[in-house]
Amino acid sequence: MTPEEVERGYNNRAAVPDHPRWLAHYPEASAKARAVLEPMLDLRYGPGPKEMLDLFLPKARPRGTFVFWHGGYWRAFDKSDFSFVAMPFVAEGHAVAVVNYDLCPDVSIATIVEQSRRALAWIVHEGRALGADPERLVVGGHSAGGHIVAMLYATDWAALGLSRDPIAGGISVSGVHDLAPMVLFSYNADLRLDEKEAARLSPVNLASRSTAPLALAVGAAETSEFIRQTRILWDAWPANRPAGATEPLLIPARNHFEVVVDFADAGSELTRAALALFD
Repeated sequence: MTPEEVERGYNNRAAVPDHPRWLAHYPEASAKARAVLEPMLDLRYGPGPKEMLDLFLPKARPRGTFVFWHGGYWRAFDKSDFSFVAMPFVAEGHAVAVVNYDLCPDVSIATIVEQSRRALAWIVHEGRALGADPERLVVGGHSAGGHIVAMLYATDWAALGLSRDPIAGGISVSGVHDLAPMVLFSYNADLRLDEKEAARLSPVNLASRSTAPLALAVGAAETSEFIRQTRILWDAWPANRPAGATEPLLIPARNHFEVVVDFADAGSELTRAALALFD
């Protein structure tokens, strides 16, 4: 791809002229969710400045925990912008952890992956004492968060001191699974990837170490590159396809900024796919 083609395929703000509407919606909807659910905020899982998570609990003992990583090309947004994803999961009796991580260029993408692994291991060790269920963890993420989710599947958890794979299921929404185009993207001024590092951090180049199902979803109104990014991991990891799934989820009429908002809708195809991973 040329730099011009990469820009057209990955610059979502240019591709979606009304993106400011969605960027304003995220924190507004999240503030409402926090007011209703009254989560535990800023629980520290590691030493980095942003290594914290917010934990939302149902009223009864949880039946599982949904762990969510936000997007923003590893360089933008905050966990507080995405509290809205918790609403339908808590209503169905699940705990929800919304994870923060340090951002590029302050840290590298490799560091963000390590922080994310540390967050999940922390939930395994500390979640029960806080009221979560660490035995049935479903991991989810949007955009850069989808990349993180896939990298969690490629993790050797025994090397990190866990006795078993902690992942019961996962969903990557609009995930970036091949980082090679990022080297030519304007945002690489912050990401600071070279070809070797992009290849090393691309889930499509790695083997999944997990047997858990991994749902893959993308908005039908996203760029062809994001649709391709979803397809290539679907093709690369057939053993992780959810039972009965014959294709990735192509969410009708959703662009890159609005598809994640479907997580706030209990009846959406995206939320139903994520909830099914607890079964």
